[in-house]
Order: sequence, then C-alpha cells, then structure tokens
Amino acid sequence: MANAASGMAVHDDCKLKFLELKAKRTYRYIVFKIEEKQKQVIVEKVGEPAQSYEDFTACLPADECRYAVYDFDFFTEENVPKSRIFFIAWSPDTSRVRSKMIYASSKDRFKRELDGIQVELQATDPTEMGLDVFKSRAN
Repeated sequence: MANAASGMAVHDDCKLKFLELKAKRTYRYIVFKIEEKQKQVIVEKVGEPAQSYEDFTACLPADECRYAVYDFDFFTEENVPKSRIFFIAWSPDTSRVRSKMIYASSKDRFKRELDGIQVELQATDPTEMGLDVFKSRAN
C-alpha cells in the first residue's frame, strides 16, 4: 500500500489560498489535510495575518499528519524586516503508519504545486519546528 498516495489530487483551493498567502499575505498560515477517501489534499484551516505562531502550532493535531505553510516574519542582523514561507511536513510519531506513508509519498508532488516555498521543515514533534528552528533556518 506504499503507493496508495502517488495518485493524490490537490484541490484547487490549496493553490488559491497559497497564492493569496504568498502574493497578498492574506493569511499567516495554512494547514492542509489529506482526505484519504477522496484521495486529495484539501485546506483544513487558515490563520489570519494577526494570528501568532502559537495559534498555528495549536492547529496541528498531536497524533495526525498534516502539511502546513507558515509565513514567518523576522528581522535580519541589519534590522531589515523580512519574511520566509515555510513548508512544514508534520508527521508525529504517534500518527498511524499508513498515514505517515501517505503523507511522505505525496509530499514532493504536493510541494511542487505550491510555487514559492522557501524553506522546508520535517517535524515529528513540536521541538523540531520551534520558533528557534524557524529563526535559524530563515536566514
């Protein structure tokens, strides 16, 4: 069943919401979910620009895989405001093996649909995607 995901469709809404985040900064983050029965990736939740990193991490289930995109704002050493678009493959240790396989095998194809991702993170627990990790990977 390892190939179960290679035929995963990507709902148009995923691309549209990502473009809005990238071009207009309409959202702070987007959480994507694979609907196994429909065999497609859908938007599960979006975060408003004012929402925080904590709001974002609270949306990720403790025992289910997700993909997410996060628009991370930071300042360079010269104090210049910048932002980086992070792609997070959230695959907690406690999630089902089949789910992990589906998310892992669909990730690259899904990521290719989202043009403009700058940094990718793979996380199996919250410490692997802490703010310190974002900061160190953003520069």
